[in-house]
Amino acid sequence: MKKFTIHLLVAALAIPLATVAYAGDHDRGAKAPASPVAQHPDSVTHGSVRINGQTIRYTATAGTIVLKNDKGDPTASMFYIAYTKDGDQASKRPVTFAWNGGPGGSSVLVNLGGFGPMRVETSDPKATPPAPYTLKKNPYSLLDKTDLVFVDAVGTGFSRLMGKSKPKDFYGADQDVRAFGDFIQDYLQQNNRWNSPKFIIGESYGTPRCAMLADWLQNKGVALNGVILLSSILNFNDEFWFQPQGSNDLSYELYLPSYAAIAWYHDKLPNKPKDLAAFVQKVREFAMSQYDQALKAGDSISSAEENAVAAKLHEYTGLSESYIKETRLRIQPNRFMKQLMRGESRTVGRYDARYEGIDYDSAGEYPGYDPSGTAMFPAMVSAFHNYLLNDLKYKDASKYIFLSYKVNQSWDWHHRIDGHEYPVPDTLPDLRQAMTQNPHLKVFSGNGYFDLATPFFKTQYELNHMGLAPSLQKNISIHFYHDGHMLYIRTSAEKKLQKDLDAFYDQAAKQ
Repeated sequence: MKKFTIHLLVAALAIPLATVAYAGDHDRGAKAPASPVAQHPDSVTHGSVRINGQTIRYTATAGTIVLKNDKGDPTASMFYIAYTKDGDQASKRPVTFAWNGGPGGSSVLVNLGGFGPMRVETSDPKATPPAPYTLKKNPYSLLDKTDLVFVDAVGTGFSRLMGKSKPKDFYGADQDVRAFGDFIQDYLQQNNRWNSPKFIIGESYGTPRCAMLADWLQNKGVALNGVILLSSILNFNDEFWFQPQGSNDLSYELYLPSYAAIAWYHDKLPNKPKDLAAFVQKVREFAMSQYDQALKAGDSISSAEENAVAAKLHEYTGLSESYIKETRLRIQPNRFMKQLMRGESRTVGRYDARYEGIDYDSAGEYPGYDPSGTAMFPAMVSAFHNYLLNDLKYKDASKYIFLSYKVNQSWDWHHRIDGHEYPVPDTLPDLRQAMTQNPHLKVFSGNGYFDLATPFFKTQYELNHMGLAPSLQKNISIHFYHDGHMLYIRTSAEKKLQKDLDAFYDQAAKQ
């Protein structure tokens, strides 16, 4: 029963609640093939995009790499879409491997929503209308700085099990890292990229994959130049989703600045300040001081202190003092999503709380769906299929799996590090080991103020508690954006994200 509960909670954490149905339509009940699947030939096309005043001509390759075991038998095929700049010396040009999370998610969002040379137009921050959808050249692509390889995890996209492989061989934290590590080494070998500066980008569950992979690759002799973490969840052990209510008070403290930023955005604060960054810093300080002491007091808290803290929480979240007291000063994110706009029969999104949803049940305790998940997913599905067929000329008869319910529910969360196995991963030690053994490794952390799936202060707190040597702490840069979980969707935020990443690449690729 415990294993099922963890999987159910992480499914809610890692895959948008409203999109699980789409994932199920793709692969619910599908069985792993018992024999090798037919490999579609790679498709090579060409295009151009203008970025920062420069026209970039590129080659796009949609294809697969077959992974093999020590005996040379095929175990899985991993689908990828690579964009390489024409004319440059490939062996010295940076190459970046990128993916989304899940577990069970393909890499479509980070490609067509974010950093690839083409992007899907979506409405912001509201639901995108149905087809026809618009696909345009992406002026915020990273292709001017690096070649890009978007990789689908086994069981997602067109990536499939092969031969005698079973789901348990790939659907797990450590198994997944090994697969991605093997893919990267094979790609470097097949494309003569061993001497290229190497980067990895992960979003959501893609961030613990990055942290574990940085250490895994380092141990294989592949030293990375940079790791880019977008909307991180690096340690699952301190998530209150996995703890009895009230047993992990730190989570409530780390979520509080996100509540404050969201209440600020929706004009729910009694006295709204002008400067969001300064405001959330004030809330950070309160969370780590007076709020921390109040939660530590537990049932022994005095009435005077409870009233004082409830008043501050009302000031910082817009929720009523009476409701805050009913929660015993401990506000869960799903309750916050429901309560903030309850009087208007609206809820706010979990992945991006700027999005408002029409409430199914105004008297209920939790939202019925995540409006930020449903707002753009159909646009991505349709536009990607159109792009794959008509632009990339890749026509595979099998079904492309955008989100896999089966992979997510089958996931083995155990993670082994330093000879010890843990039931859910804390990947901060992996990242610390990679940075310690490779003191040149740079880490970029991007975080959205309005993200309730991976709150920005939690990531900041964890990266500041890695136990890094002082000489290595400067190698981590933490950035905040007026956006939600998918930082690249909103144009105004993406301009800043592009500028910050350009500077990161310039620094990390030089060494």
